Parts: sequence; structure tokens; C-alpha cells
Amino acid sequence: MSTIVTLPTLGQDENGESLGDRAYQAIRRAIITCALPPGSEVSETQLATRFGFGKAPVRAALSRLAQDRLVRAQARRGWKIAPVTLRDVRDIFDLRQLLESEAARLAAGQVAADELTRLDAACQARYVPGDPNSADSFLASNREFHLLIARRSGNARLASMLEQLMMESERLLHIGLALRDRTDEISHEHHCLIDALVAGDSVEAARIAAEQVADSFRMVRDAILSSDPIDTLSIRLETRS
Repeated sequence: MSTIVTLPTLGQDENGESLGDRAYQAIRRAIITCALPPGSEVSETQLATRFGFGKAPVRAALSRLAQDRLVRAQARRGWKIAPVTLRDVRDIFDLRQLLESEAARLAAGQVAADELTRLDAACQARYVPGDPNSADSFLASNREFHLLIARRSGNARLASMLEQLMMESERLLHIGLALRDRTDEISHEHHCLIDALVAGDSVEAARIAAEQVADSFRMVRDAILSSDPIDTLSIRLETRS
């Protein structure tokens, strides 16, 4: 009996993942980790050569990244990696502070014991400043920690909005984490929040969540205002008008 071998369709790898998806993930990570610096100009040809994809997958990836607000199309000039501004940073973290404090307030007393174990494990993730791989792992754990709380708020729209905001703040947090190691401080903050959630103390949970976001904002702001990121990342120091 002959064996029938199913080949991947055009534009897909052997796992069924499209080349556009792979190009999107590769370019997005380069943007998030600032390997493609904020404000830099790129072309489809440059990206195709750099990441080893054809122009069609790169074009599809750039369309998705534009929806993510990570790149901007420039008429007859290719694409520009979205710059980072202090105004963007403040706007994102102000909104996160509002939503995360409300999520924590609603989630107090609503988190099960097995979920708390997962939260506690997320608190233990560590990272090495300047190492994008360890920062990726840390941010993934941190994101799961906050999103699990948001999901237990009982408000699906709030959780969805927070997930989008956390995606938008990922590049900013990479910049902030490169400044110094805040693992122990963040772990302590998370444990305090867990205690408030277990106790059903909605007021304290909301206060701690708001303060955690404020601490993250200060970390990112300080990193942006330090000399090295300004020299290397083309960050615009725009503030509110």
C-alpha cells in the first residue's frame, strides 16, 4: 500500500502556520525588543532580506503591525517604526491604572485557590536587564498574572481592553526593564495584591493595583529619560500640550 504524503499548502509551513504569521511574529518581536528602533524607517525589501521572507508575507505582516500601532505607512517612503513618546507612555499607563484598579476591585474574593497558585508562580519569574529573552519570559508571566485578575472581574469587555493595553505597553516595558532589575519589588507587589484578593478586600486590592501600574510608569519614564535610551532609541520627549 502506498503512503500518501500531504504537503503543506503554498504559503504555509509544515505546521500549517502561514508565512505571513511567521513574518508578523518575527518583525513584531524585533520591534518590541527595540532591535528595530522606534522612529526608524524600513522597507519591505529590507525586512524581507533581514528576516528571510518574501515580500508578500512581509507586506501582510506590516498591515497587521499597522493595526497594532507598531508601524506607520509612509507615502512613497516605505514604513516607519512607531516612535515612543512620553505622552504615549502616560496615556497608556493612565488608562491601565484606571482599568486594572477596577479589575482588582471586582476580582477581590473571586479568585479560586488553584488560580492563586498560578498567580504565585507568575510572581517568581525573573529577568536579566538587557536580555530580551529573559524579559520576554518575565513579561509573559506578568501579563498572565494581570489578565487572570481581569478575567475574574466578571467584566469581559474590561478584560479585553486590558489585554490590548498590555500588548501596547509591551515595548515600553522592555525599555523599562533594561534599566535595572525590579524582579523582587514586582514579586513583593504581586504577593501583596494576592493577599488582598484572597481576603476579599476590594479597596486594598484596587489601591495596590493602581500603585503597581504607577510604579511601572515611573520605571519606563526613568528609562526613557536616562541618557542611553535617548541616544540609541530615537525616543521623542513629547508631553501633554
